Amino acid sequence: MPRHFPDRRGFRIIDLSDTLQNSTTEPLPIEITYMDHRQTATSPLMQHYGVTPADLPDGLGYGMEIVRLSTHSGTHVDAPWHYFPTSEGRPSRTIDQIPLEWCYGDGVRLDFRHKKAGEAIEVADLEAALKAIRYRLKPYDIVLIWTGTSRFFGTADYENKHPGMTRASTLWLIDQGIRVMGIDAWGWDRPFRTMSEELKAGIKGRWWEAHYAGREGEYLQIERLNNLDRLPGPTGYTVAVFPARIAGASGGWTRAVAIVRERGGRPAVRAAAPAAGPPRRGRSLGARRATGSRRTARRH
Repeated sequence: MPRHFPDRRGFRIIDLSDTLQNSTTEPLPIEITYMDHRQTATSPLMQHYGVTPADLPDGLGYGMEIVRLSTHSGTHVDAPWHYFPTSEGRPSRTIDQIPLEWCYGDGVRLDFRHKKAGEAIEVADLEAALKAIRYRLKPYDIVLIWTGTSRFFGTADYENKHPGMTRASTLWLIDQGIRVMGIDAWGWDRPFRTMSEELKAGIKGRWWEAHYAGREGEYLQIERLNNLDRLPGPTGYTVAVFPARIAGASGGWTRAVAIVRERGGRPAVRAAAPAAGPPRRGRSLGARRATGSRRTARRH
């Protein structure tokens, strides 16, 4: 029997991810085919190498699954390529090209559970939420938008039950040096149903506006976060959201987690800034509105 070693490393992990399963309600279906140990004992792989059930312990092979899903199913990270072919006047980066340093940093949870489905989270809302927790954002914080919508995950019409961000509020976060931001809901923008109704009513420029903000400022967003209510508070933990490395992809699945250092444990390591330099500050939101110009600051 292996020895049991008590875990005295001084930290705990909070899982911030949803679960991929066949029962998950998604506009794009998830299909998971499960193969048990008896089925794989006679699999093409075994046959290729001349292995028979008689050669295996108790005649059993291995557990295996075949999964068919979108790169935007479950908890995932969106790359700039998802929003538009270009970002800040340059070709948008795909998920295998984004700086991994961005995906590890101090977490900041902002509470918008009072917002109703379809409502917009504006710049003033962000400022008020930060004032409520007496916190000033710093570059490379990972901002978590807490709507409480994750409790509806797996239920019908889940994708239309959340408030969402706007172009202005997304660009405001980018202006603070935030490169990764996430939400515990189906999407970063307001629901498609809400935006569709506005479009039919003749309201232009609001469709997918938060996503399209990526044309002006480069950033990553996490969608379908979970368990934000389990965090110990608005701050005081490190968030890690490393995406799967998929060549040329617009997004990648992530096992998003918060790392909480217990009393007596070693302090969390702060995310290092990319070697190329500090985050772009760009023009202020007001300057962008006044001039309509795009950001041209050097990417890092």
